[in-house]
Amino acid sequence: MANLIVDIGNTAVKASWSEKMTLGKTFRYQGEKVRDFILSLTARERPEVMVVSSVYGISAADEAVFRDACGDLLILDSAHTETLVNKGLPTHLTYDRAASVLAARYLFRGKGCTVVDFGTTLTVDFTGPDGSWTGGNISLGCRTRFKALNRYSRSLPLIDIPEEVPPMGQSVATSITSGVISGIIFEIEGYIGLHPDNILVFTGGDANYFAKRMKNSIFVVCNLVLMGLALIADEYVKKNK
Repeated sequence: MANLIVDIGNTAVKASWSEKMTLGKTFRYQGEKVRDFILSLTARERPEVMVVSSVYGISAADEAVFRDACGDLLILDSAHTETLVNKGLPTHLTYDRAASVLAARYLFRGKGCTVVDFGTTLTVDFTGPDGSWTGGNISLGCRTRFKALNRYSRSLPLIDIPEEVPPMGQSVATSITSGVISGIIFEIEGYIGLHPDNILVFTGGDANYFAKRMKNSIFVVCNLVLMGLALIADEYVKKNK
């Protein structure tokens, strides 16, 4: 049997079947019926191990339902920090960030990494050559910045992420796009300067968009979080089977 990996994020849910570190088809869901979405996947095949990582707490009722739908269940949320402790990671890390760190540690053994996740939030995490987490920051994600400008101003329109970005705005719309996109690029360049020898890893929904606008050599791993969760599932199987 394969393992089922589920990542419940701030905006969407991503899931994938996995065999060791190999991911299968990725499923994405946005909506309020998260439990039904997960059960629709287990109805097709009963997973050997199901890993459910969430930025919010999983209720006892949902945990009981998920446990009945798989061989073994591993919940990764703020109430279940033992996996973080076992991996030498601080307990304040959300599991999506932790999974990215673990995947980068696995993919780039012996190298320090700067891992940037372009999602609802923009997270930056640093690892040392020994794989240890050395720190990280959180700020607003790209689309969140556009929405914030529209929501908290009286006159600024809501702008979508453009394909072409001028170096300097010549209208309200281009001033917003250039300000947000250039601001994020300058922000990332500053982080790169802190650890210039690190491997630079981009992940998240806007990773490719920003990677092609950077001058640096970048590894884009879109499913880095799922890879880290697959690694946790595989190690769980080896330890408990």
